[in-house]
Amino acid sequence: MKKFILTFSVGLIGFIAVAQVPKAIPQSQVEAHVRFLASDALKGRDTGSPELNIAAQYIASYFQGYGLQTLDSTDGYFQPVSLFKESTLSSATLTFQDEEFQLVEDMLVLSGDSLTEEVPVVFVNYGMPDDLEGKELEGKIAVALLGRPGDTNPQSAFFASAEKQKQITEMGGVALVELYRSAQIPWSLLVRYLNTEQMKVGNATSDEELPVVWLNDGQSTLKSLFEENSGEMASLSIGSKVRQPVDTKNVVGILEGTDPDLKDEHVVLSAHYDHVGINPQATGSEDSIYNGARDNALGTTALLSAAKYLSENPPRRSVLFLAFTAEEKGLLGSQYYVQNPLVPMEWVVFNLNTDGAGYNDTTKVTVIGLERTSAEEAIYLASLSASLDAIMDPVPEQNLYDRSDNVNFAKLGVPAVTFAPGATDFGPEIMKYYHQVTDEAESLSFNYVEKYCEAFTKAAENIANSESAPVWKEGDKYEEAGKQLYGR
Repeated sequence: MKKFILTFSVGLIGFIAVAQVPKAIPQSQVEAHVRFLASDALKGRDTGSPELNIAAQYIASYFQGYGLQTLDSTDGYFQPVSLFKESTLSSATLTFQDEEFQLVEDMLVLSGDSLTEEVPVVFVNYGMPDDLEGKELEGKIAVALLGRPGDTNPQSAFFASAEKQKQITEMGGVALVELYRSAQIPWSLLVRYLNTEQMKVGNATSDEELPVVWLNDGQSTLKSLFEENSGEMASLSIGSKVRQPVDTKNVVGILEGTDPDLKDEHVVLSAHYDHVGINPQATGSEDSIYNGARDNALGTTALLSAAKYLSENPPRRSVLFLAFTAEEKGLLGSQYYVQNPLVPMEWVVFNLNTDGAGYNDTTKVTVIGLERTSAEEAIYLASLSASLDAIMDPVPEQNLYDRSDNVNFAKLGVPAVTFAPGATDFGPEIMKYYHQVTDEAESLSFNYVEKYCEAFTKAAENIANSESAPVWKEGDKYEEAGKQLYGR
């Protein structure tokens, strides 16, 4: 009997949700947004391009038309983002115990300025705070294992490297060397990705704290070499790079909440509006434009849909609308934002991000992190209201949660998820379009895109009107950061 009552109650709630589904914007407007943002005229919306700035103006014009407010610290609806392009490194070598490691073949330099040093190395295990306790690193090279204990995902290792870089800088170290071992991404693929021009957050004329070097430990011999000879001298030489500033911006608008007791709490709705530009190797009549209809003209359209609907139906909490630049360059627009927030981060109670590689099931939405916060029911019912089923991440081994803008909020403790098109796997139907020139507006089902926008909008409304702010589920890896952020 109890099971029947529960089932009936959920079904009744679902029926009510369906009856109250918001019509964010008509399908014709949804289609118009996607077609413009994914048009050949915008040339793939590469970060720093004039065409991406056109897309930013387009989004800002709709924010203004919908009556969203600007913030005092922005340039109209724009938050200029300090990025720079860094050229490929000219040379780098590391010599230790008669072993000489060469750039590309044996080592890659992730960040840092040029230097030439002959100093002792100190092996620091994973380089976590407990590993560094009591270590003397002033004027020395710290050598660490890649990433964090028990976490073998290379994507999260990038975040771990940045955290280690900061702490080792504070301890007076001159460089961080990490030993790279991964069955997921072979060294040759890593070289192809990292030994190219890079884009980074910061000022083109500023110095970085210290170099971060990854050494190829494919034979699993380097740990013993550095651990057994910790304290011995090493010679590290890193050549110079050329840096150029990048002109780009986040697009920002705010809608004040209606509840005097809740309007200081902010729900962030976000989507990145950049893509990967043009294929320089294309020849003749070959299609060269990565239009990015799914990734992420669709998500930007969902953000615009929510802006229109919520401006006409203001919720209890305030809503901050953020269209991020440079997601495709390493989540840089959102990284810059959380480092330079326009409202205090402790006022932000949730981040509902929308992004995705594509879909293979038009009856579903895939919510990366759905089960990780108490907003799960609000999101599930919102999706149901648009006749869509919300499912969890089908490929957790790919660590999608840490591969979109939501993670920069999560790392600071803000409960966050990424709302994505319905994908039940990361198979051929997804890869057919993901970062391919085939990802064009003509390949989309606009009936599905409209439902997707409605589900995203309803989820935003549910969360912004909920009695209590969402929290991390107990035991989540970001729960402790949330407690620190909100003083719980």
